[in-house]
Amino acid sequence: MLSRVAESVYWMNRYMERAENYSRFLDVNFQLSLDLNEDSNRQWMPLVYTTGDNELFSRKYNTPSKENVIHFMSLDTENPNSIMNCLIRARENARTIRENISTPMWEVINEFYLTIKSKKKFEESDMPGIAEFFKAIRNQCLLFYGCQEATISHDEVWHFALLGRLLERADKTTRILDMKYFILLPSREEVGSTLDLIQWLSLLKSASAHEMFNRFYTRITPKNIAEFLILDKIFPRAIRFCLSKTFDSLKILSGTEKDSYGDETEKRVGVLLSEMNYASIDEIFSSGMHEYLDQLQVRLNGIAAQLDETYFRN
Repeated sequence: MLSRVAESVYWMNRYMERAENYSRFLDVNFQLSLDLNEDSNRQWMPLVYTTGDNELFSRKYNTPSKENVIHFMSLDTENPNSIMNCLIRARENARTIRENISTPMWEVINEFYLTIKSKKKFEESDMPGIAEFFKAIRNQCLLFYGCQEATISHDEVWHFALLGRLLERADKTTRILDMKYFILLPSREEVGSTLDLIQWLSLLKSASAHEMFNRFYTRITPKNIAEFLILDKIFPRAIRFCLSKTFDSLKILSGTEKDSYGDETEKRVGVLLSEMNYASIDEIFSSGMHEYLDQLQVRLNGIAAQLDETYFRN
């Protein structure tokens, strides 16, 4: 398999996953602002910090208003991580490997691009329909995943697609958790308050985890939520689940035996997964949740960089 094809299918999926994640937590935050009747810096600026684009945002916009943040993260072509730019790059990667993906996949991503391209800017008058806009984005991303699942062979192309989606998903889960634990950390008086509870519920919804969380936990507490999103074995957006499936795909790609590893990428994922298999949420809290999540992000970035070096630069 050509490294060019592997890299393109990997990034096509990373960008689609990023667009879907952004649409989800922007929508959840929009709904939260309606419930709280709040449009303050505290409500919107944390989303920009979550994506790591706060410096660019501050240079371009005077205030982190609802309209500015939504436009910046959705349609701003100067923001390399906006939904629009993610879609442009995903489509370009799909175009370069057109012969390796199915016609339904190409049609979905192309129609998605043309639909979003027609939207230029959000005005105050657009706000009532913003929830439908984000819902349409999520539905298109899910349609793309479904087409990919059902219409291409589950060979090397498929596994590189999974690697892109899973590593992006794990990274974004660490970021939305860190947003609550570090950026939105309430004052001592607000811990356990109605506002605190609403924010925790919003965090679960940002990861599409609310209903599944309720199946296994009876109380919404910081430890329960962190345990579910970090250490759960079977929830698709939990970090441990993402790493487990990443490791499975890497084993198939390298062709190594179960008790060995074929390259540095596989080793890094295996070591991190082993640590998580024996970790407890109490230990994580004792060592510092923000520090733990920050280190997870560093290691996930290292895995992505090593994957690039191993498979795409040869």
